[in-house]
Amino acid sequence: MQNHSFNKRLFGEASWALFGQLGSALALLAGTRILTELVSPEVYGQVALLGGFIALGVTLFAYPFICAGMRLMPECLHKRERAELRSVVARLTVRSTALAVVILTATGVVARYLFNSDIGLFALAGFLLVVTVRREFGVQWLIGERRQREASLWQTIDSILRPGFAIALVGLWGAKASLVLLGYILASITANLVGAIVRGGDSDEMPRPLNASSLKHEVWAYAMPLIPMELLFWVNGVGDRYVIGCLMTAADVGVYAASYTLINEAFNRSAMVLLRTFQPIYFHSDSSKDPRDRFNILWIWIASVVALDIIGVSALFMLKDWVALVFLSKTYHSAIILMPAIGIGCALHALATVLSQPLLASKKTSALLTGRLCGAVAAAISIPVMVIHYGLPGAAMANPIYFGIEAVAMAILGKPWRMGGPEPRAGLVLAEEEA
Repeated sequence: MQNHSFNKRLFGEASWALFGQLGSALALLAGTRILTELVSPEVYGQVALLGGFIALGVTLFAYPFICAGMRLMPECLHKRERAELRSVVARLTVRSTALAVVILTATGVVARYLFNSDIGLFALAGFLLVVTVRREFGVQWLIGERRQREASLWQTIDSILRPGFAIALVGLWGAKASLVLLGYILASITANLVGAIVRGGDSDEMPRPLNASSLKHEVWAYAMPLIPMELLFWVNGVGDRYVIGCLMTAADVGVYAASYTLINEAFNRSAMVLLRTFQPIYFHSDSSKDPRDRFNILWIWIASVVALDIIGVSALFMLKDWVALVFLSKTYHSAIILMPAIGIGCALHALATVLSQPLLASKKTSALLTGRLCGAVAAAISIPVMVIHYGLPGAAMANPIYFGIEAVAMAILGKPWRMGGPEPRAGLVLAEEEA
């Protein structure tokens, strides 16, 4: 009876996670198709480069704290403990995001004087960073609470409104990068308001927790190694478009980014369905100290990712021309040659993510840093070398190199074949302290 209840809940969570990822993916695909019709590769490249800065702000200044909260949540046995943890994570995220906005603004000032860049674009990027962090915090916290339905609705609304608002503004006032960014901002503000209503029950006020000091210590201890790790993750994920921008043109960035967005989203959304389904269960099983249950969940997860990767890469080799015809305007069709290599890289990246989960579960975030460093070093070497020798196809061919090296490193460090997994880092455990 207990297994039936567990399987029923697992199926329900997977269904809502699939709904959220599928809805978001369809909105992104449709939005990309229409935007590539309305804006030139140069404008799309400008948005992609600024989007990379925003992604850096989210991953470097916000995600480490959010990830710490996700991991520590199963150890908070009572509602009050979870509310205190959420308050600490929210405060740290708000402060670090404010620092990120200051740095982004300063970058805009420097770019204005050195390269005559439009500082207004950096100001809009700062606003977009703030609303994006708010969305990520809300959605990820709902996932940690295993409220997949609310998280999926929030994410899907944001994904639908972003291209919708951007397309509307571009259609009314012209193909400008500033209007695309403004559309994204207005969309996320609207989605966040809806998300706050969907979440319900929680006030935006963050009263200081009774055990704030111990909670902050635990969150910081978990998050600190993730901060440089997320920088390396960003280098692997979007660093190639900056190399292309330096060695080639913004238009080349636009063509590459449009192709990469389509392929990466297809693989990433599939992997995220599995991540959102299995990660909370895996973390709970790790907290319960049941090695066999933890081992079985991990290998079901790994097998599912490998199966999706094989299907996705095979389909991409056969259907790349059709993908370009349907989802990209004719101006961007030179990206067809890039798709297979990007697909293999994205598949290896999805595999590396699941192979890193034993390190996250056992709180060995410093070991995660080592794995990311291997991938980042490989990216820093392979991307410029491949772009110099082969141009845009070289950037695509570099993907399997550095993501493959990262996957191997994560497997060696995470040791998924061991039932016990890596030894956990010594540290505070909230549930044990409360007991």
